[in-house]
Formats: sequence, C-alpha cells, structure tokens
Amino acid sequence: MYGSRIRVAPNTVVFCDPQAHADIYSYKSNVQRSKFYTAFQRDDRDKTTLNTICRSPFLDLLVWLKPRGVNRLFALLTPPPIQRYYQFVFDSVSKRIALQKAQVTKPEAERRKDLFYFLCEARNADTGLPAYDDIDLRAEANLLIIAGSDTTAISLSGIFFYLTGDQHRYQKLVRELRTTFKSVDDIVYGPTLNNCTYLKACIDKSMRLTPTGPSELSRDVLPGGIKILGQYYPQGTIVGTSAWADSRNQEVYGDPEIFRPERWIVGDEQGYPNTKEDVARIRRNFFPFASGPGNCVGQNVAMSEIMLVAARTLHRLDVRRAPGSTMGPGAPELGWGSRDRKQLQLADAYIALRRGPEVQFRKAAVQGS
Repeated sequence: MYGSRIRVAPNTVVFCDPQAHADIYSYKSNVQRSKFYTAFQRDDRDKTTLNTICRSPFLDLLVWLKPRGVNRLFALLTPPPIQRYYQFVFDSVSKRIALQKAQVTKPEAERRKDLFYFLCEARNADTGLPAYDDIDLRAEANLLIIAGSDTTAISLSGIFFYLTGDQHRYQKLVRELRTTFKSVDDIVYGPTLNNCTYLKACIDKSMRLTPTGPSELSRDVLPGGIKILGQYYPQGTIVGTSAWADSRNQEVYGDPEIFRPERWIVGDEQGYPNTKEDVARIRRNFFPFASGPGNCVGQNVAMSEIMLVAARTLHRLDVRRAPGSTMGPGAPELGWGSRDRKQLQLADAYIALRRGPEVQFRKAAVQGS
C-alpha cells in the first residue's frame, strides 16, 4: 500500500525492505538507539538518590524495625503470584546449587552441563574466585526467566496455532519426528535434532508469522547522516523497520499470509520447487532475533529450547485446536486488520501480546511409527 518506506512523523521514517534493514542495523551503520530505549536504562540521578538514601539515618531505623515486623508487612503487601514466583526461583536455584556441589566428585563426563553449570563454573579473571555467589546466581536465573519466558511462549504459541490449523503439515511434521526418534528420551539438542529439516522449517515459518517483537526498533541517525535504499537521511532522523511488516512483505514472500514451511527448504517439496537462491532471498528478510549490535545474545539457547519443546511435545502427544474455541484467530467482528481467521492475532506492546490459541493434548496413540 505504501511501498518500501513511509513517513510516520515529521522526523521518523519506517521501512519495509531487506536492504533497508541491512542499511539501518548493520555494525557499520551510522545510527544509535533512539531515545525510546531510555525507558529501559538506569537513570544516574536515581543512582545518586539511592546512594543518598543508603547514607540516611533512616536506614538504621529500617534495620532496627525489620525483625520487629516490617519485613512481614512488606511480604503481606506483595501480590501472592509474585511471592510464589520468587519462591519458585529461590527453591529451583537452591536445588541446582546443591546438585552442582554434589557432582564435584563425579568425573567430568558425567556432570550435568547445562547453562547453570557454566554460570557456577565461571571464574573472575583477576582473582580466580567464582564469578557468582548464591545471590548472583538467583539474580541471573531471574533475569534469564524474564528474558526468555514471554518471547519463547509467543513463538511456541505460533507454532501450535499454525500447525493445528493445517492437518496436512501437522501430520508431516509428526511423521518426521516419530520416525527419526524411537522415544521421547532420544530427543536431545544435537545433530540429529538439527537435521530435522521440516521441524526447523515449521519453526521458522511460525516465528515469521508470529514475531515476538512486532514494533520497529527505532534508531537515531548520527552526525554525517545515513543512506538507506540509496536515499540520504540527515542527523536527527529516526529510522527503523518493523518485524511485523517485514514478515508480511509480499515482494519477498509472494503469499506472506500462507503457512507454507516448504518455502524454507531447498528442493521440490510436494510441488513447491525452491532453489538455494529462493531460500537465501527470504532468509535475508528473516530476523527473529534481530540483527547487528542489537541482536539477541541468547538466541542459541532460545532456539534450542523451542526445538526441544516442540519436538518432544509432538512426539509424545497428539494436539488439536480446541473445538469451538475462538481464542487466537481473527474474526470479522474484530475489525480491520484482525479479520483473518487463519492468522494468530497479536497486539504490539514492544513484545507481542496474544490471547490463545486454545489447544488440546492427549497421549499419542502410536509412538515411534
């Protein structure tokens, strides 16, 4: 409708083009994060204020009052779900720390080497002492949960929504998983799982249609300006591309609204011939974890988690859309932009928000066949 660029404010231009994405977000681009991101940054004035509070005599009063009921009062004011969440993190990390200490006597090859293992084994480069104490480990665990919970959940919601809406492709993926792995215990992250071509194609396709961050990642143009799609933009211009718009670029995908994982696979997949150039072209427009200096540092962990959850679930369980459920898809009464029943509806709040889908699981009737 608007072409590859649209001016949405006097000094703001949003693009929808793979080359524009490269021009804006590459490591050499003459831009910086816009002022929008200051909402996520620490204010030095807050730090000064907190330091002043810490030097206040009132702090001595709080320390004196704490064992006399003030801490209990604060606990009562904390909403129960938040209390349960922090208790869950505390208990989980405590158990994992105990396991880490217990396996010190085990041979290296027999130790559980998950992400927490490497956090526990990290050493301070200057002192050689552990980089994280128990408090730090709980803080890191809390950060990892917050950073990976909503985004991973959104991606998995998209996977199950689009698969349950296409029985042919759902059955095709189930066959791949249940013939590749004899039991669910065989599904571990490694070469065999990575060679499940159709699984990866379904995940890529679902993540394209369900971007976890639909908004444009705005950038301020620095002194000297920048060229985007061959056109010069001066200092102070705000530029960006939107993952939602990029994922539905008709010039790139042809039929962007269609759930067709075969487009991500080189070869002739059931009447859908794709050359290496075809697949490379659409991948140049696919950035589920962003790109350049702002890309997601945890993308390998996130991708392995998504692959494992999807593969183990579909190997062990049959899944279908809940009969009669209207949670997730579009509907005519939802209005412009939200009418398509084949699309999982998202709201943009910097990360994607959604209702549903509502699906049903049951133990697979036949496994390993």
